[in-house]
Amino acid sequence: MLARVLKQAARGLFFFIVGTSLASAASFGVSPVRVTLSESQKMGALTVRNDGTEPASLQVEVLSWSQAEGKDVLTSTRELLANPPIFTVPAGGSQLVRVGLRRASDEQRELTYRIVLQELAPPPNPDFMGTRMLMRISLPVFVQPEVDAKPLLLWQATRAPQGGLKISLTNNGNAHIQIANFKLSLPGSVQPWVTKQSSEYVLPGQSRDWNLPDHSEHPAPPLGATLEIFAQTDAGDFEAEVMIAP
Repeated sequence: MLARVLKQAARGLFFFIVGTSLASAASFGVSPVRVTLSESQKMGALTVRNDGTEPASLQVEVLSWSQAEGKDVLTSTRELLANPPIFTVPAGGSQLVRVGLRRASDEQRELTYRIVLQELAPPPNPDFMGTRMLMRISLPVFVQPEVDAKPLLLWQATRAPQGGLKISLTNNGNAHIQIANFKLSLPGSVQPWVTKQSSEYVLPGQSRDWNLPDHSEHPAPPLGATLEIFAQTDAGDFEAEVMIAP
């Protein structure tokens, strides 16, 4: 599924987040769904489109993006600039948001940021009796290093204390990886033991775990068994073999 989304993004298509109320509906599109910058290309752009029936105001926030113990860590930064920081998009209109890098790229490792588009609450309307949902979109920004950038994946499988398996992925490369899904199979098996849908990023030097509980129809393979892993990612398809450790 993620692979299909990324292909659509590459073609400049829009994805939509819809906020609804009893009185109105606002529909927004943003293209592209990620920004890639480099030392030779320090400027990028996003197009925000309002397909709703009312004008909408949005605020842009730029954040440094890291990970710790498998969790995203977002902090304010001045290394990235988004302009305009606040804008109003008329109904049926669009707004261009320029994104610029204000520092040098890293020589060895990809830099990662997030751009957050937050819809602002409209002026109070005494006649409105419903509940309004405000849109919030978070988009990744990747800054390529001066050297070739690619992920380097290390998969591990261990028995979980509560039963089942824990699948761990460590990214020892210098670029992110986004996992769309992965399948675990016993060698020679026609059907996968389990299929895990995902949309997880693993940044350079970071790890992420997936806990797969036992099921009566599909109990976890025993210790010492070898599993074949097939993963679909934004960097292509990956295959690996792992032995289940205690």
